[in-house]
Amino acid sequence: MMTLRLGTRGSPLALTQARMVRSALCAAHGLSPDQIEIVIIKTTGDQVQDRALADIGGKALWTKELDRALLSGDIDFAVHSMKDVETVRPPAIAIAAMLPRADVRDRIIGAAGWEALRPGAVIGTSSPRRTAQLRRLRPDLIITLLRGNVDTRLARVASGEIDATLLAAAGLDRLGRAEVGAAIPVDVMLPAPAQGAVGIEARADDAPVRALLAAINDAMTMACVSAERALLKALGGDCHSAMAALATSRGDGTLQLRAMLYAPDGADAVGASAHGPADEHGWVGALAAQLLAAAPPGIRSLFAA
Repeated sequence: MMTLRLGTRGSPLALTQARMVRSALCAAHGLSPDQIEIVIIKTTGDQVQDRALADIGGKALWTKELDRALLSGDIDFAVHSMKDVETVRPPAIAIAAMLPRADVRDRIIGAAGWEALRPGAVIGTSSPRRTAQLRRLRPDLIITLLRGNVDTRLARVASGEIDATLLAAAGLDRLGRAEVGAAIPVDVMLPAPAQGAVGIEARADDAPVRALLAAINDAMTMACVSAERALLKALGGDCHSAMAALATSRGDGTLQLRAMLYAPDGADAVGASAHGPADEHGWVGALAAQLLAAAPPGIRSLFAA
């Protein structure tokens, strides 16, 4: 068998996730690690760290270089954190598999919990969702832009430059830092769509590679994340939109999907939930319409649906 080329970003977390995919493929197909070459692709999102994603091109900053490498044949498949992948993908690229989803919660680093933050504490984040949720919980907090990899963000807290930050529990766990930070329950801070999920994309017409990847697909993760992404697409949300969503299995072939939309300052929010079959998403569009109909103009204007 020829060597497969796995494309990934070069951050420590991205490389860890790439190795997870390689290990899963080796276990599923009896391959040796040297039959899957990890190819690091530099992305604009990794290189530009001083501005919010929404101001410099959105989620495509994480994917466009990997897309180009995939479509040109320089790599055979690409590994992504699914929450960084745009909802509208090129038709020539298919989401071929997802690994089992990890902890979907956020963790706060720098305090025992959001309640324990000092009055007027400075919190670093670049996420409109986390910003709105924090401001809704604690209007006294000062939110400042913070981007960079996990080590960069932890260092800013350790240095005292900021009081705290929020990171995905899944990423910390994958980096062997399960003890870092305090997890925030999802009924306090609902996660971003697709948080905690690792996805693998391949060329849509590459049947042999897609078949290899199908063997490591976790069907329930794929179903839940696909429903969350369908909701985001139906809402017309982008990197400026503060929204949260989480789908879970009801155990009978159906999913429960809970979602929240927020004003940027957290002063207003609207939430709703719905359930429906895991294998079709008509009901997800109905949930999006319900949310937008209930949203005040300041929230509705942030969505293009």
